[in-house]
Formats: sequence, C-alpha cells, structure tokens
Amino acid sequence: MYPCAHKLCISLLIIACLQLFPDAGLAQMPQSVGGSLTVLVQGPNGGPLDEVAVAEVTNYAGQFYQQATTRGGRAEFTSLGGGNFRVSVVAAGYERATEQLQLNGGEASVVTIRLQAVSSGVGPTSQGGPPILSPLAKKELGKALEAMQAERLGQARSHLDVAYRLAPGNPDVNYVFGLYCAQANDWVNAKSHWEKVLSLYPKHVNALLSMGTLFLRENKTPEAVAYFKNAAEIEPSLWRAHALLADAYLRQGALDEGVAEAERAAELGPGHAPIVQPLLARALAKHGDIERATQVLQSYLQNHPADTATRQQLADLRRSPGGALSGEASARNSELTLPASPAVAQLALLAPPSLWLPPDVDEAFPPVEPGTSCNVDQVLRSAGNRVQEFVSDVDRFTATETIMHETINKWGLASPAEKFKFDYLVSIQEVQPGLLNVEEYRPRAYYSSKFPDGVERSGLPALMLIFHPYYTPNFEMVCEGLARRNGKPAWQLHFRQRSDRPNTIRDYRVGENGKSYPAALKGRAWIDADSFQIVRLETDLVAPLPQIQLVADHAAVEYGPVNFRVRHVDLWLPQNAEFYYDWKGHRGHRVHHFVNYLLFSVSDKERISSPKIDNASSVDPSASGTAPQR
Repeated sequence: MYPCAHKLCISLLIIACLQLFPDAGLAQMPQSVGGSLTVLVQGPNGGPLDEVAVAEVTNYAGQFYQQATTRGGRAEFTSLGGGNFRVSVVAAGYERATEQLQLNGGEASVVTIRLQAVSSGVGPTSQGGPPILSPLAKKELGKALEAMQAERLGQARSHLDVAYRLAPGNPDVNYVFGLYCAQANDWVNAKSHWEKVLSLYPKHVNALLSMGTLFLRENKTPEAVAYFKNAAEIEPSLWRAHALLADAYLRQGALDEGVAEAERAAELGPGHAPIVQPLLARALAKHGDIERATQVLQSYLQNHPADTATRQQLADLRRSPGGALSGEASARNSELTLPASPAVAQLALLAPPSLWLPPDVDEAFPPVEPGTSCNVDQVLRSAGNRVQEFVSDVDRFTATETIMHETINKWGLASPAEKFKFDYLVSIQEVQPGLLNVEEYRPRAYYSSKFPDGVERSGLPALMLIFHPYYTPNFEMVCEGLARRNGKPAWQLHFRQRSDRPNTIRDYRVGENGKSYPAALKGRAWIDADSFQIVRLETDLVAPLPQIQLVADHAAVEYGPVNFRVRHVDLWLPQNAEFYYDWKGHRGHRVHHFVNYLLFSVSDKERISSPKIDNASSVDPSASGTAPQR
C-alpha cells in the first residue's frame, strides 16, 4: 500500500492533500459500446434529488427508448444511437421536467435536470430547461467562448457561425452570439439575439440580465428594472440579479428599493465583496445613512486595503460634516451612488467561465426557510461535539471504494468513463492535544502516477474536520439559515479560510516527494438540525494557485450514518463524493462511492452494515472488500 503523507513543517499536521504527477501516463480506458447518457437529477435547491425518480428517454415522436430509476439523483443509459431525443423525469411531489437532447452515436453525454415542487395552484407544468446541445455544437460554442475570453473576436465569430448552423434554435448559442455582438459594440444584433433567446426560453436568466443591462445603456431604466426583477424572481438566490436591480433602482431614484436590493446582494454574495459592499455603501449614502455606509466601507477595506476607489469614497464620507456630504464631496458621492467602476454594469455581459464546471459556492445562495433565526455559535459547538466523537470512536476504517473518472476537454466534452475499485483504508489519530493526523492508503497497484491525469485525491474523510474545534477558528463561519436536506431540516453554513490563520485542510503536492502548497478553502455545509451531524459539504478554492497552475478544484461530499451493530452506534461517513478540477489544462470529473465499511478500533474490530444506497449502480453487490491486517 502507498500512504499519502499529510505533514507540513508547521505546528499542525496537514489533513488533506492532492498529489499531482505532471508526467504520469493515463490508465487504460475501456472502450464504449454505443452512446451513453448520464442524467443528473437535482431538487429545487440544486443538490442531487434525494427521492426516487423515473427518467425516460424517447425520440421526438414520443417513441419509447429506455427507462431507468434514479439513485442518489443519477440515472444511466447505454447503447444509445445518434439523433434527437427527449429526456423526461417524474418524481412524486415534483412537476414533470423535460429536456431536449441531440446525441452523436458512440459518444458519452451528460444532462442535468432540475425539478420544481408541484405548485399548490392550478396551472401548466414546468416547461423544463433549454434544449441540450449536441457534442459538436457544444465544442464549437466552447471554442467561441475561449476566443472571446482571449478577445480574439474573429476566431470567435467563425466558431459561432458553425454552432449557429448546427443549432440555430438553441437559446445558449443565441445568448453567446449576443455576448459576442456586445463585445463587438454591435448592440442592435446583440438585442436581436437575446430577444430570440427569450422567445425560445423565457426563463433564460442570463439573457434577462443582459437585456436589462442593454436598456440601462439606453437610459431606459423602467424597462431595465422589469428585466432584472424577472430574473430575480426566477433565481431569487442569484446575487448578480439583485446587484443589478439595486443599481437600476438607484438610477431610478427608488432609494428604499435600491438599499433593500443592495443588502440582499451583499447577503447572497459574500464572496463578491469587491462589488457588492461598495454598491451597498453607495446605496446607503444616497439614502442618507452616512454612518452605516462608512461602517460598511471600513469593514470592506480591512480585507481589501488596495482598493483605491473605495478608499476615496470612504474619505469623502468622512469629510462630510454632521453626517451630510457637502460641496465637491457631495457631488462626487452622488456619482458614486452609481457604480464608480463598470463592475456592476458588466456583470450581465461576461462570458460564462466554462461549460462543465459547477457554479462556485459564492455564485448562488441556496434557499433557506424564511424567518428562521440561527445561532451560529450553538450550531458550531454542537457540530464540533459530533466531530470530536467521531475522532474518538475511530482509529482506522476500511471501505470498498469505487471511482468513476471522466476527462473533460477544454470545450466541456467528457471522455468515456473509467472506473476503479479497490480497498481503501483511513487512519485518524490525535498524536497530541491539538494535533490530528489523518493518513490514507490504497493498494500499490493504484499508486498515484497511474491515476488519470496523474492526479490522486486523498483527505476526503478529513474535510469534516473543518468543524472540529481545533480547526474551526481558522475559518469565518456564517449561518445562513434553515434549509432542507434529505427531506429533513438542516442548518446551512458558509465558511471561508481566514487570511490571518494557517491553511491546514487542503494541500497540494507536485510529485511523490515534491513541495507542498497549502490552499485556502471556502464552502458551504449542511448540518442536521436534530443530530448536528454533517450531511453535505461543498468546497471551492478561495483563489487559484498559479504556482502549480491550478485553476479550480470543486468538491461536494454526501455523508450518511453507518450502523455498528455490536455497539448500537452510528458513525457518519462519506457515502458519495464528487470532484471537478482544472490543473495545467487537465480537466477532470470524479465520483467516489463507498460501501462495505469495516471499523478498526484500538482493541477490536467490527463488521458493519453498508450505507443505505444502491450498490448496483456503481459497485458489484457481491463484491466484498478485504480488510487490511492491523
């Protein structure tokens, strides 16, 4: 077995790592037979649907092809030929959702479908999302986006022309074509494309925001407000929609509404403080609340001391006698009530960063129950107790681990999936008070350089130690409210690495014995409101690591109880985990699945029941992991 070491030359031991092997060869990839389709079903909050759903594939004429039942929000279809298809998903308590899909024979495709709860009123069912692009059209659209981001408009236009010929009625193609026209200052055609998007799919939020921004350019503020309000109603947790709506209200002179929307944008977008905090301060200042505006800017500048424009805004506010601006400062503040930079106005005109990477945890705010107060200290204390119990109960445990890996090209297309299955061992020890050591082992046959892209991930079980009292002080913690996970109430917490504390959770090492690079994490956790066990964790990098060309690393882990029959106790352990990374041009998507847990305690060992999940979807149910010898 090969251990993944977690030590750094600091007072704490590192508890998670990712090894990167630049020169590694890829493992052998199985050949696919026919085309395959993976259907990912989400609930209204954007997470995997907990309930069982039925997914069905038909052609456009309604002829039945295949049907599958989801497990963990996932259904798989194989041996699909090329052509146009419809994918429908039905689940009790939710409206039927349908997506259109164009497949090329022999290729692997993924479609994500989000369900909406059945409305209490009488009305039509959800119309579903926009049609899904064929792999070839998606590739051309990805090339166009790449060229637009590099400001190579000529190349972008040639790829957009191909994508448009392949899918002239696709909303996303028309939306990106509108962005291209906006970059080229062709606002007439930009408007024409975005109007076409909304005629095809009226709930296309990005097109609504772009249309509103276009009307702001034309000084048609009431029209802009209408588009921004529509977008905010469709995606109420999208901070960009509220920031743009605040800007439009301030231009219109609706100061109360402007302050309310700016406050909502600041609440939903804590990771976008350089935009939302100055906007909120301008709204408050315009409203006459100079004292609070000053407090907002002072707090913001503590973490962003190099923002000279905001520092000038604060200086103007401080010079105002008696809390009211006067003279030149007042005139300058009147202008600053609108964005001092084009940051807010450009929010709706930025090209999407990728066609494959999930949204950053700060991009959208998952919904919570209204009017429910949350005591963050109490939640952290109770969750910390559960994590401490976990550490004290566990010396080592093993599981059968299955990994599904897809290599993603730069245009967002996935390769056929590779699968690995092996025994996996984790050791957790408190080597001295305040010092935890977590090590992981996999059979040597799967040593790191054999993993796809030469990337081995470890430290998965240790992510929950973010909420151990030893490590919680290293993070800014905010309780966002009461949400629902697995049909039960759960406290929703946002966390972010503090700049004045050590990074002890995530570490990257290039090569087996190479240098380690600690990384700051941000994320969101859902903690069961009754047991205070961690139900789900999502993490992203606070910032890329240019030293090793790591652009993105997104993780989402689902935890669940595993019962120890002898001691009549449950331990909450990882059941499924999903990762996306972008490193030196290598883009990958991995899904980890764990069954057949076995616990090693200090004095004995007990066989425990498998988590209540469908083994057949990713693991041979007859297979049994071999427990390592102590």
